[in-house]
Amino acid sequence: MLASDSHLRKIPIRPPLLQGWLIKAQGKTALGDITSSHLRAGPSDFDTMKIHVDDTTGTRLDVFLTSKLPELSRAKIQALLKSGDILVNNTKAKPKNPVNAGDEVTINIPEPETEELLPEDIPLDVLYEDEHIIVINKEHGLVVHPAAGNASGTLVNALLHHCQGQLAVTEDNERPGIVHRLDKDTSGCIVVAKSNLALKSLLKQFADRDTKKHYLAAVQGRPKLSEDTIFTNIGRHPVNRMKMAVVNPGSGKPAITSYKVLGTHEENDTSLMLCDIHTGRTHQIRVHMVHIGTPILGDPIYSKISRQKSQPGRLMLHARRLVLNHPATGESMEFLAPIPDEFHPWTEPFYSPESHEA
Repeated sequence: MLASDSHLRKIPIRPPLLQGWLIKAQGKTALGDITSSHLRAGPSDFDTMKIHVDDTTGTRLDVFLTSKLPELSRAKIQALLKSGDILVNNTKAKPKNPVNAGDEVTINIPEPETEELLPEDIPLDVLYEDEHIIVINKEHGLVVHPAAGNASGTLVNALLHHCQGQLAVTEDNERPGIVHRLDKDTSGCIVVAKSNLALKSLLKQFADRDTKKHYLAAVQGRPKLSEDTIFTNIGRHPVNRMKMAVVNPGSGKPAITSYKVLGTHEENDTSLMLCDIHTGRTHQIRVHMVHIGTPILGDPIYSKISRQKSQPGRLMLHARRLVLNHPATGESMEFLAPIPDEFHPWTEPFYSPESHEA
């Protein structure tokens, strides 16, 4: 039985505050000195981050913040500037104001008000759909579900429109149908539950690791081992709480990624990797690629893009293949997301569907 249209068209959401700003932290990052704190002030609760700039000269403030705080949309940053919640040296700033070394940028994130989760007519690339599931080839740059800084314009908003509200109801009613996620800048296969039967089945399949998820990643360099499985724990970065990191055993959560190098371009020292994740930690592949010395090209959080010899203009991570059992029939199903054009310089010489999709 499908959820009714009226059941999901106007779901109240309370987007969580950015996890990276929920606890105190102080130290050195690529941004410069950074201090964040969670401030409580009754009805006007907000989170505050202070950035002591030491790595830029003359960059526009809005451009600087957009590149350094990818969890916030450009529209959100513009709104915070307009409302006076972003200050430079304790003075209200305009988007075009330059940021220079030695400046202190203060960002206040007001606690979001309860909002309605509404359908939006956003184009989708549908790979498969029936009464129980829908599989999407998510484009890079599309956020999966509403959260702080992205209350609309998400995959969930698009699906509510496409499916006419017929998505499975989750416990918190804030992420209807969502059983797994892709990062905003990652493209490729994502399955969403339309029925509650599918929701229960898919959550169990992902928890039991009965699904297969294969990713293509173009990285800087080449790892020492051409094929390996990475076993680490992943948790919040001890200083920059917007990042994840490999942490000591006993903290964080276990993360397992298998990879295989498919080929290397010697002229620009870049490689194409096929990654298979056995767990689903936040930023898992991105963190593990940095851990073995091969950051993903175009990664705004874990790499220094300006120093990479190849700059394709996006995060070069694509969820190419997803295999799962259909929730109603039990049939094994395979979905392939078309390879984006930006990957062709690596996939055309190094990637063979016949060899690498078995």
